[in-house]
Amino acid sequence: MSRQPPESQGVVLTGYHSNAETLPKSGLAACTAAQEPESTPGSFFLLDSRRTGQYSVQQGQNTQHGPTNPVNIAKATSINPPSLPNPVPNTCPRPQPSSSPHLGSNPSLASHPSPRPASQPSYQRYNSQDSLDELAMDDYWKEVENISRSGEGGEGGVGRGEGCIEGEAQEEEQQKIPEEGEQEEAWLTEAGLARLFDDSLGADHDQEEDNAVFLSTLTRTQVAAVERRVTSLQQTLLRRRNRQHVPDVRDIFRPSEKVEGPSKLTEGLENSVKDVNSTETETELNVEVSFSEQALNYRDHHQGKAISTFPHSPDDKLPNFRLLRDKTGQTRIGDLSLLDMKKVRRLVLVEMTALFDTAGIDLKADKAVKVKAKESGLFGVPLATLLDQDQRRAHGTKVPLILQKLISHIEQEGLDTEGLLRIPGAATRVKELESCFYDNLFSWQQLKQHDAASLLKLFIRELPFPLLTVEYLNTFIAVNKLPTKKQQLQALNLLILLLPEANRDTLKALVEFFQRVIDHQKRNKMTLNNVSVVMAPNIFVFKGFRSKVTEQQEFSMATRTANIVRLLIRYQSLLWTIPKFILNQVRQQNTESQRKQNRERAVRKLLKKITTDKPVDKPVCEDSSQGFIRVQAPQFRKVSMAVQLTEELQAADVLTRFINQDSSVPVKREELCLYEIGGNIKERCLDEETYMKDLLQLNPTAEWVIKAIPR
Repeated sequence: MSRQPPESQGVVLTGYHSNAETLPKSGLAACTAAQEPESTPGSFFLLDSRRTGQYSVQQGQNTQHGPTNPVNIAKATSINPPSLPNPVPNTCPRPQPSSSPHLGSNPSLASHPSPRPASQPSYQRYNSQDSLDELAMDDYWKEVENISRSGEGGEGGVGRGEGCIEGEAQEEEQQKIPEEGEQEEAWLTEAGLARLFDDSLGADHDQEEDNAVFLSTLTRTQVAAVERRVTSLQQTLLRRRNRQHVPDVRDIFRPSEKVEGPSKLTEGLENSVKDVNSTETETELNVEVSFSEQALNYRDHHQGKAISTFPHSPDDKLPNFRLLRDKTGQTRIGDLSLLDMKKVRRLVLVEMTALFDTAGIDLKADKAVKVKAKESGLFGVPLATLLDQDQRRAHGTKVPLILQKLISHIEQEGLDTEGLLRIPGAATRVKELESCFYDNLFSWQQLKQHDAASLLKLFIRELPFPLLTVEYLNTFIAVNKLPTKKQQLQALNLLILLLPEANRDTLKALVEFFQRVIDHQKRNKMTLNNVSVVMAPNIFVFKGFRSKVTEQQEFSMATRTANIVRLLIRYQSLLWTIPKFILNQVRQQNTESQRKQNRERAVRKLLKKITTDKPVDKPVCEDSSQGFIRVQAPQFRKVSMAVQLTEELQAADVLTRFINQDSSVPVKREELCLYEIGGNIKERCLDEETYMKDLLQLNPTAEWVIKAIPR
């Protein structure tokens, strides 16, 4: 005999108070109205969202499934696929869930102001840039309905078949539920540390030394993140099999027998960790100290204090964050060589995990299952495939040409159009666009601005894999769980560095375009919040991922996803950068690798009894010891110049000196960069505000070369 669960209270969304005229019911709205049941305890009823106003909430009794644990709700939200439901044509929404959480346990409900009487004046649209109010979120549900209608091929939208090859079967991508230990194994493999748990891999002395160098540069929180996963995997493997020896975690991080004096990089890191909060204010971002170390310091100083995990009240304001000044220059994504970027990615994966570990957030990365996808066309094509076909037509393309053209067309029509991105267009020319785009035969003059905006959103949704990737989509949403805006921003910075290059570049093109739309908000009425809530369901919905989520989960996700888009747009100038502490760790790895190569080179020289060539960095050392650096400039008539170092000499001054002496160079100044090459870095394009004397102290054996930035 089954035990009857205890009675509990729930939340009932009983009605919707309109503050504007009601539009005619059609499609999904009409179907909802036709089948709307009477309000029953513990159920959510989402009515026609094409009206402005607010939902009214009342407490329900006798919830059928007993009390809802807020912790379980948070876990379910972060683990379940965050895609929005895709309605089946000519069908009505799914039955409402029979149980609902308490008001305080649902983050999305908690983020809204308390219900107000219908007679109270409505919110003013566009009056807030810093918080997500009821009316701003109403645009989210309007966009969800527009997406649903476009999936049905209804009026004002695109039929799903419009963006697909005719007759092609649409396969759904399913999430693979990881088995015990699979999560940790995949994480260690992605971090390049598979040898820590897999003895079957052949002996590779170089790889072992590389891992040793990598592990030696980690901070204490990063070490803890690796240890946690190695230990967990060890326990799983020991339960699964006892016949193979598994390395002990204490052996992995055993101190090296050879102890050398601390380097300038490690000294600076250790000293700054001791005093994380002494040199920064609430609006300054310290990128010289590991983010996870800063989070640990924050946690230790706030233990026992109430911390709001979802700070989205109307009084919540987005701070004007800025980076602490770094005299060695800011490093942007794209400034480093591919070899150094591989090192960056390994470190960022460990650091991102350590940051969430410090906050007690258990990440469950999803694994994409391969699905059948289109191999040509414009819509519904994997991003990498689309870029491959674009690069055959335009070498060096980093953002899909169709997306570039849609953005360009929208901007040519002017960004003052009211409701841009929010008002749906009749984007019904997908097939024509796909067949004519590359031949330049498509009639762009006949494509209205709102139609082009709808095509842009359709392009994002129709990607067979999400723009934020299946692996990290839930992690982006989990950023909301971090206790401060600063930590949320730091996590987003790391996540962007983890994205594949194609996804990262495409996302950057989008958020830059969104900011240009927001810059015209006085005329187009599209503020940061409005653009964020409209684009959130488009970015977090994608074609190949159709896992079913309840309306309760969808409602909880609304403010979370909108907040992530809001942060991506607001802080884009900070997010596409590489933190200095990560770059310092890369420098440490390169220094250790260089020492090894020098030892091997010395042995070869002795064995062969030959004299060595003059080291390329010897002249630099001689010049720098006398207060000069020698700069190479192959594009200029004077290909080399000794530049005197001063306290105020910046990279921009070096460029100016060469350009002033040779104005005949065909390359524009903005296409030139002074590069730091060699020493403890492979190659780095310098920020023009880099102070050369400070950088020389950090990398005294580097070469300095002016050359064109690769496009």
